[in-house]
Parts: sequence; structure tokens; C-alpha cells
Amino acid sequence: MDRAAFLDHVSTLTTALDTWQDGWGTTEPDSTLQVPPERVASVLNTLSGRLTENYPYGHPRYAGQMLKPPHAVAVLAYLTAMHINPNNHALDGGMATSRMEREVVAALANMFGYGETHLGHLTGGGTIANLEALWIARALHPGKSIAVSDQAHYTHARACELLGVPLVSIASDSRGKMDVDALSAALSTGEIGTVVATAGTTGLGAVDPIHEIVSLARAAGARVHVDAAYGGFFILLARATPSPIEAAPFLAIAESDSVVVDPHKHGLQPYGCGSVLFRDPSVGRFYVHDSPYTYFTSDELHLGEISLECSRAGAAAAALWATLECVPLASEDGLGAILNKARGAAVRWAALIEESAQLRLVTQPELDILNFYAIPNDGGHVKASQIGQMTDHIFRSLMEDPDDPVYLAKLVVQREQLAGRDPSIEWDIPSMPVLRSVLMKPEHLDWVPRLHAAVEGAIARFDH
Repeated sequence: MDRAAFLDHVSTLTTALDTWQDGWGTTEPDSTLQVPPERVASVLNTLSGRLTENYPYGHPRYAGQMLKPPHAVAVLAYLTAMHINPNNHALDGGMATSRMEREVVAALANMFGYGETHLGHLTGGGTIANLEALWIARALHPGKSIAVSDQAHYTHARACELLGVPLVSIASDSRGKMDVDALSAALSTGEIGTVVATAGTTGLGAVDPIHEIVSLARAAGARVHVDAAYGGFFILLARATPSPIEAAPFLAIAESDSVVVDPHKHGLQPYGCGSVLFRDPSVGRFYVHDSPYTYFTSDELHLGEISLECSRAGAAAAALWATLECVPLASEDGLGAILNKARGAAVRWAALIEESAQLRLVTQPELDILNFYAIPNDGGHVKASQIGQMTDHIFRSLMEDPDDPVYLAKLVVQREQLAGRDPSIEWDIPSMPVLRSVLMKPEHLDWVPRLHAAVEGAIARFDH
């Protein structure tokens, strides 16, 4: 949606405001709420100036962290709902948006294959969503440990510390996936109650072998929670024919006990919009609590009765609902088409890197995250510290280019992750930074040659 179309749609917002006021009866705002128009204009102009300090997240030249603006439809829907400012805790705090939340949660559950008998809600983000899932894991297997890959998001270690649950770290293989042999050995102790599998690690974008993990965990009497905060929506590509990604891990999410996905990543939503889903709705019994002044307006289940969070923005539910009405959860079109371009960008850039004399992949990309590093042009053996120096130079050189800046990120990799894949590296340090790129915008597909050329230019400047 271009700027002109966006501004045209803003007029719809004005119409909505008039409709609400006509329906509720107009009242003049209290005098204490009034701010002189010139003051508002001055403050907003200052705000606009201060916001230029941010990197250009919406532009394809930004290929660094997991940051991009939400879809224009989500922005407009959020703006529309926030004028009411509903709270999706109790139904009387947000009747319409609570129903929208149930609809989008049902759509997400269907996407993962949970069917109609599920329990779930939106959250402020993946952190609180994973915390809830592990809280339920503790309740179902008190005294038992939670197993996570050493490549899993750090939020799981924090959550286990908060919950007082022992954490067992499972080794990963050279591709960044959970090692199923290491998991099998850990499960044989009988001490693990839940295994956390990751569908899209935030470092390498690796997808754990969820189909194998589910089988191993079930045989050991353990539950499986899938942290799909980043990569969950790629299940749409797993359902495509043919699938451009390995489908089995994603399709196995249907057999997991719980799953987390963040619509504020690939779901085109503003922060914060996460979600947690449980396959068995009976876990709702662990949420039971007393409140002396809420939940009396309806006999229906209030979302606050199945959530650790209390106040939550109803506008987030409205934004996601409107977005999915316009960009559906479909494999061939809708959101699937966007994800296919993002994945295609990573594959295209990986091919260019493999053709380069000075660039090497850390591992082949599974989703839309790419990790690579540069080596000196004289070839032969190279010290890890030298690669680290080149990484730092390229990173800063690209970002500080006054005419055509490019923004990448960095990832610290351990010796064990690369030693077997690249024997030419002399490990004089235990770990080193490499370049990392998250290509989550569909525009990145066409920008890959330009991004690659910029990296090669930065290497040339380093060598000279």
C-alpha cells in the first residue's frame, strides 16, 4: 500500500469515529484534556525528527535484525481500535475485540493442525507466551526438568529460573539443530518432563527435527512444546506442493502439546503481538483464579481467565483480524507468497556466496536467515581472529557508507559449529563473530544482488 492509498484509508478512520460518537452520544472533552493545537503540532514535529534516529527498518537495505514495519492494514486497524482502547481481559472491557481474538486464535490453531479443541490467546510477545507454556509444563510434570537445545532462545533459561524448574541443555549439531541422540540419552534418565523444540532459531534460523523429537518424547512420557515464535508461519510453505522447505518438522507441530508463534514477526503485526496455543483445552484448569470485580458480564469464558497477563490491548487483536482478512493464512498466496519471497531471498544470496572466492556460508539457510563470513583474498589457512576483524570491518563499513548504506547484523559462533565444516580456520580464539542477515521483507528478493555487491565492496576496502 503506497502513501496515497494509506492516507485515503485514514478517512475511513474519521468516518468510524463519527459513527461511534453518533451512536454513543457526543460529549465535549473535559478542559483538562485540551492541548493547544500549536503545541500538538510542535511536539509531533519534534517526535518525527527524533524518530529519524532509527535505522530504516522498512527499506530492503535494512537486512539486519528481525525488524520491519507492520502491514499498513494492521496499522490502520490498530489506529481504529485504539480510539476505543479496548482491553481484552474481561469481555466488558473489549467485547468486539475479544471475539476477534478468538477468531484469529482459532485460525492460528487451524494453521498448526490443532483443530477445534484447543485453548489459546494472544500475548504481549513470545517471551510471555513461552513463559506460560513452561508454566503449564511445570504444573503437569512437577519436579521434572525442561530440556532445550543449546541454540534455543535465551528466554527459556530465564523462564525456567523464574519458575524454579531445572533446565537441561541438549547439544546441537553443526546445522544448529537439536541433536536427537543427545536428546535420547537425556530422556533415558526419566527426569525430563517437557522438551522444547524450536521452529526457527533466532541465530541460524534452524528448525529442530520436531517429528523425531515428538516420537522420542512420547516414548519417554514427556511433553513437547514448540517455540515457533520466529518461524511458525513457515508452516504455510510446508503445506505447499511442492514444499520449498523440509515439511516434516512443521507438520509434526500438530502432534505437539503447545506452540508459540509471534504475529509481530512474520504475521505483519506491530509489537507486541505474540500467541500461545495448547492442544489440550483442559490445561485451562491451571489458570483458575478469583477476581472480585471482573467476569460478571457474561457466562462465556473471558480471555483473562486463560491468561497470565491481565490487561492486553484489544487493538492488537483487531489489527491481526483485519490483516488476516486481507492477507489470509494461505500457502500459495496471501501470507505464504510473502514468506516464499523471503525464503527465496536467502536461497538466492546463499548461491551468490557459494560462488564467491572470499565469502563462506556458516550453513545453508532453512528459512530466511543467512549467516556468512569473509576470508582474506590470499586464501589458505586463516585465523578466527582475522575473520572476526573482517566481520567487524564489513559490518561498520556497510552501515557507515554515506551514499548507499546497508545494515546487517552479527552472530557469534562457537568453534564446534564451524570446525568440521571449514577446516581452513585456525581457532586462536574460542568463538568469532560472523555476518547475519534476516531477509524477512519480500522486497529483499530483488535486492539480493545489490546487498551482495555491497558486501564484496566492503571486503575490497578491507583488503586494501
